Amino acid sequence: MTSDIPFSELTTLKVGGPAGELVTATTQRDLVDLAVEVWTNGDPWLALGGGSNLLVGDEGFDGTVIRVATKGIEILPVEPPHPAHRVRLRVQAGETWDDLVAWAVERGYSGFEALSGIPGSVGAAPVQNIGAYGQELEATLIAIEFLDEGADAPRRMTADELGLGYRTSVLKRGLRGIVVSVEFDLYDTDLERAVLGEALGLPIAYAQLADALHVNLGDRVSISLVRESVLGLRASKGMVLDAADPDSVSAGSFFTNPIVSERVARTLPGDAPRWYLGEETADEVTLLAGGVDDSPLDQFLAHQASIAAVDTSTDAPPASPLVKLSAAWLIERAGIRRGFALPGSRAAVSSKHTLALTNRGGASAEEIAQLARFVQSRVQAEFGIVLHPEPVLVGIEL
Repeated sequence: MTSDIPFSELTTLKVGGPAGELVTATTQRDLVDLAVEVWTNGDPWLALGGGSNLLVGDEGFDGTVIRVATKGIEILPVEPPHPAHRVRLRVQAGETWDDLVAWAVERGYSGFEALSGIPGSVGAAPVQNIGAYGQELEATLIAIEFLDEGADAPRRMTADELGLGYRTSVLKRGLRGIVVSVEFDLYDTDLERAVLGEALGLPIAYAQLADALHVNLGDRVSISLVRESVLGLRASKGMVLDAADPDSVSAGSFFTNPIVSERVARTLPGDAPRWYLGEETADEVTLLAGGVDDSPLDQFLAHQASIAAVDTSTDAPPASPLVKLSAAWLIERAGIRRGFALPGSRAAVSSKHTLALTNRGGASAEEIAQLARFVQSRVQAEFGIVLHPEPVLVGIEL
């Protein structure tokens, strides 16, 4: 148990004042016991994983910080009926996310290899519903073990109870507690390895990644090659933690890509990147019974589609189409370039990617916040769109 350790030593942004008290849990039992003790005492508290998606104010946090450092990856038995070549994992919340991805790729398990290089812990992944390069966490997420604030034992919450959306969940929208472990379903490429001698992953679903791999969208390539390419792409944007790269002293993407109505999207210049999301609610997915011609991959993809499907049976009229915009494009078109800094500030926009705000050395949390507010104000003035921060803010406001 320690106290007064600054968040500048606990977060990837390297800013933030002291934590009143820091306790570390290395086992699930420790995590539950520490949380129950803190809640019984009525102390203000904060759960901390890798500190990669957190901006804490310069005053710090006058309470108890529960650092989740639990470890363990378990392969669970899968009860029939189930799609062929599926592997289910239960992973403790304190595992490092990228270590889990590397572990899965090494064993030929496909499903989140395109999420390589994302910093942070496994427990934080469902909070943000992380995604990148055509893969989304919700496509593999089955359930979490969750310890509600005030409870003395965790409960199991299935993916459809988590209210998953673009970089959000009920865990981010106010449900108080701690993620204890996470369950995933991945595709076991054992058949491809036996027949072809390589672990072919799920179809490539992101154009930039397909270009980097020199393949077409929908092609399947080695999951180790996907991981290598994604790490290269992220590093080129300063999005992989690297002590030698000052652009990686950040919280990753500081703003989420705005999701707006089609009417708002039409007000933007014609060259503005946009991705149509269809109706606000997805169509109901009806799965057909698997036939003898269905490949193991087809069965697995159908199963994953059923996990992510939302039943929208309703008498309400259809919603208007929604459109996702590029926050980076909006920032650049608002006149903010890579490397931009306010006069005298030690915070700056990344020299590699305008979505990241970086600590160039000794920056305060307020300097990061000032820069974020300036970016927001420029985009709003230029396009009438408000950018929302992706990191969790503690003791500081934008």
